[in-house]
Amino acid sequence: MLDTVLGKLARQHDPNVLVGFDKSDDAGVYKISAEQALVQTVDFFTPVVDDPYTFGQIAATNSLSDVYAMGGRPISALAVLCFPEKGDLSILEQILAGGLSKMMEAGCTVIGGHSVRDPEIKFGYAVTGMVHPQHVLTNSNAQLLDALVLTKPLGTGVISTAIKKAEAEPAWIDAATKAMTTLNSMAAEIVGTRRFKVHAATDITGFGLIGHAREMALGSGVSIRIDSARVPALPGAIECIEAGCIPGGLKANREFAECMVGYADGIPEEIKTLLYDPQTAGGLLLSVAQEDVNRLLMALKAGGVSAVEIGEVIPRGKPLIEIV
Repeated sequence: MLDTVLGKLARQHDPNVLVGFDKSDDAGVYKISAEQALVQTVDFFTPVVDDPYTFGQIAATNSLSDVYAMGGRPISALAVLCFPEKGDLSILEQILAGGLSKMMEAGCTVIGGHSVRDPEIKFGYAVTGMVHPQHVLTNSNAQLLDALVLTKPLGTGVISTAIKKAEAEPAWIDAATKAMTTLNSMAAEIVGTRRFKVHAATDITGFGLIGHAREMALGSGVSIRIDSARVPALPGAIECIEAGCIPGGLKANREFAECMVGYADGIPEEIKTLLYDPQTAGGLLLSVAQEDVNRLLMALKAGGVSAVEIGEVIPRGKPLIEIV
C-alpha cells in the first residue's frame, strides 16, 4: 500500500540518492562523499514468539538484515516501540534487552528511539549503516547464468502461526527461533570481501521467497528458475502447512505473485505454499556468477552459514519465475 501511495506523489530529484523507494529494494542509500554512503531502513512488527527477550532479539535481527542485504555495515539504530499504557514494564525491559543484545553483537549502537501508547505491542528499529558508494548491493543487477544462493531455510511464518495456535512442537520452535535470531552479518562479511562476483542481493522477509525473487527478476530484466527440491525448509515447516497453519501474509503473497509463476508437473502443494511463506529475519538471496558459486558456498559454510544453491538466472520470458 505504501508503495502504491508513494508512487502517486511527486518524486524528489536528488543526485545523492543512490537507491530510493522507487527501486523496491531493501533499504535506501544516500551518498555523503566519494567514499561513504548511508544505508537507511526501518522495520517493526508484533510479537512472533511468546518470550519477550527472544522477541526483542528477533526484531533487532530482522531490522539489521536490510543493511546487510545492501552490502552495508550497521552503525546506529533508533528503537521504534508501541506498548500498552498500563503494560508490564518488566516485559518491556526484556524486549529492549533482547534487542540490545543483538545490536551489540552487530556492533550497532542504539542511540535513542520513539514510543507511543498502543494496546498491541510492536517493536523494531530504524537502522543506519555505512557502505562505499561503489560497493552497494541491490536487488536489480542479477546477471544471466548467475546461480542463486539462499542462506537460511524457509518456514518461520507458518511455524510462528503454529506457535500462536499452540500447535508447534518444541523442536520446531527452537529451530525457527535460532534462524530468526541469527544475524546475516557473517554472510554479508564474506560477500563484502569482494572475492566473489555477487551481482545482486536481497533478504527474504515479508514477501516470501517468490515475492523477493520477483522483485529481483523484474528489477534485473531477467527470469528466475528455482529448483524446488533444493529449497531448504525448517524442521516442522511442511507439517505446519499440512496442518493448515497458514498466515494471512502467505495468502496475500500468493494471491499477488502467483500469476507470474509457472510450476513443473509433480511439485507437491506443500512445497508451493512454502515458497510464499513470509519470513521474519530470513536469509539472503544472492545472485552470484556461476564460476564463483562453489567457492562462495564453501566460504559461507566455513563461516557457519547454511547456504544452499537453489536456482539460476535465465533469459527474460514467461513465466517470470519457473519452479521445477
